Amino acid sequence: MTYHRLIEITPATHGVDIDLVYATPRNLTGKPIYRAAHCLLLEPAEAALRRAVQLARRIGTTLRIFDAYRPPQAQQVLWDFLPDPTYIADLGRGSNHSRGTALDLTLVDANGEALDMGTGFDAMTVESEHFHAGLPELIQRNRMLLLGVMHAAGFMHIKSEWWHYELPGSLALPVIDNSESGPLRLM
Repeated sequence: MTYHRLIEITPATHGVDIDLVYATPRNLTGKPIYRAAHCLLLEPAEAALRRAVQLARRIGTTLRIFDAYRPPQAQQVLWDFLPDPTYIADLGRGSNHSRGTALDLTLVDANGEALDMGTGFDAMTVESEHFHAGLPELIQRNRMLLLGVMHAAGFMHIKSEWWHYELPGSLALPVIDNSESGPLRLM
């Protein structure tokens, strides 16, 4: 079954904290990539996110989303800035963000403070790997908490980025170009 409907994710509808960094200059390019901050996911990813939200609540945390659906044009901007397939999906393969099935996120505590993950979001370094050796125990524990929540909700991780999760089998889905008709616009 193929899903093509993108669903908007908001704090009010999904109980998440949203900080879409690509709508701000606080990302690896140093400039906004999106004009407007709209958080969107494909239907099955949105359902898995709802499960993750409930699981995170059980351990006293909230999910903070940094990115979700990303138009292919935004993926091109990222690739042009950092053409390294370790961190940015090759344009020929396409990003699972551009399929609406991937999201970048972290956990925040009851005070709204992000748990220490050892690096910031979009830190394209070896220390950003999920299981990077030599990180302090607290950071390993925090990463494992996020990993457990997301895996239990049905997502899988990639090796190079502690913040990135996607639905298994995403590569079988088409890339969605929502840049012209949807609420997400590129600069």
